[in-house]
Amino acid sequence: MDYPVIKGAAYALVHAPNLLLSQGSTQCLERAKNPDSQYLKDLPGRLRCYQEAVNYAPNQVFIGNLHPDSLADMARPWYENSPQGRAEGKFGEIMAEDYFYGLLKICDSFDLVMLEQDFARQVREKLAGHPLFAADAAAIGDGAEEAEIRKRIDEQGAEALWLDGKLVGCVKRAHDWDVNLNAHVMLENLSVKASAVLALKNLLARHQVNPEAVDYIIECSEEACGDVNQRGGGNFAKAVGEVCRCVNATGSDVRAFCAAPAHALVQAAGLVQAGIYDNVVVVAGGATAKLGMNGKDHVAKGLPVLEDMLGAFAVLVSKNDGVNPVIRTDCIGRHNIGRGSAPQAVIEALVTDPLDKIGLKITDVDKFSVEMQNPEITMPAGAGDVPAANYKMIGALGVKRGDIERQDLAAFVEKHGMPGFAPTQGHIPSGVPFIGHAREMMLAGEMQRAMIVGKGSLFLARMTNLFDGVSFLIEANTGTVSGGHDMEAVKKVVAQAMRRVAEQLLENQ
Repeated sequence: MDYPVIKGAAYALVHAPNLLLSQGSTQCLERAKNPDSQYLKDLPGRLRCYQEAVNYAPNQVFIGNLHPDSLADMARPWYENSPQGRAEGKFGEIMAEDYFYGLLKICDSFDLVMLEQDFARQVREKLAGHPLFAADAAAIGDGAEEAEIRKRIDEQGAEALWLDGKLVGCVKRAHDWDVNLNAHVMLENLSVKASAVLALKNLLARHQVNPEAVDYIIECSEEACGDVNQRGGGNFAKAVGEVCRCVNATGSDVRAFCAAPAHALVQAAGLVQAGIYDNVVVVAGGATAKLGMNGKDHVAKGLPVLEDMLGAFAVLVSKNDGVNPVIRTDCIGRHNIGRGSAPQAVIEALVTDPLDKIGLKITDVDKFSVEMQNPEITMPAGAGDVPAANYKMIGALGVKRGDIERQDLAAFVEKHGMPGFAPTQGHIPSGVPFIGHAREMMLAGEMQRAMIVGKGSLFLARMTNLFDGVSFLIEANTGTVSGGHDMEAVKKVVAQAMRRVAEQLLENQ
């Protein structure tokens, strides 16, 4: 079968401590309920500076400067023992918040973002020196006077943009009465768009992809853009593609809570394999609502607030080129409606059922990428080590099936799992953070197979109590393409034929 390939993957992070303070759902609710709370007073003192966020080892893993397994050998806590890091990575970059405010303005199609004059000039100059945004920096313009910005905030409900205690801009509402277009939602949605643009720009540049070659874009974050008549009408995908000059692409949004990226990648694979599109990009931006989501627990325990990063990614799915890793479309796991939400039933549906279909054991998969939340974020909040719990469940099912011996369970978890390293941005940790690493390892001949497992909590919308999940298998390319041949096999056949000819010649002599 001519499977589609993963031709490239990119990852980006935005350090956003000021957006955490003003836009994170935990902080917004706390201000509404208890504006004088001790938590809100203590929170600013627990925020990291940009360089601390860059150095943080899980962030370095996310953008490709470290391998996930390196975290297992690093002393904990990572936030105290991380080596010097770089903002530029193999897969993407970590952007500072001032740059990101400028990117918000670049992505602003309706003149909703106002930046203070001096700040606008400074960030315009900075982005003019950024290799991905030099051609876009002029769109930032000259900015506005601070007095006008304050008036918009005080009288018209605009959302303030702060930087180190200084007001540097605002985001205006897009409608006087529509709550779906108020300033808070517009800032939330512009942040999704801008961070997704950052990821897609990195994908196109790092893999030398002509933006005009992209046929279709699927955006799979958790926010919804629309208005009072179509609350989640979309379309983030085309909005992101427009900024990235993907002029030949169309697109749409997929929403499925944390499982959306897995759904989107399966759909992308299907579209390419069916011949409908040649190059499909799956992209997602970050969620401002989840900034500082577990901040109360972190502050109460004297920890730095580690949920200060917006996460984003972009993956290119293309026709089989005989080189890049394939998505095995005959090995798709799905948690169907009638399956039930018991942990064993979920793992069977997403892991063993698809593997059984193609005759593989759990041990035939080199690495499983599950919900890759960073345990230094989740454990202080009482949620435990989420990836480790998933790996133990997969291993336990392997024991029950006879794929591994009970005494080998711990070794299985260590070999086939990895420490969590992704920011808790909902959809961002769910399987996809490892795709870039898996692709690199397969191209280098260091890995044969990886399974990407995305899971989601549909009950959060109060429409159903159902659980959700999708998985797919990535496999090293054999070199076989449609209408072609496995070149290694061809070489062997030719060599055997030549040996037989030589033997016959010797016999005739």
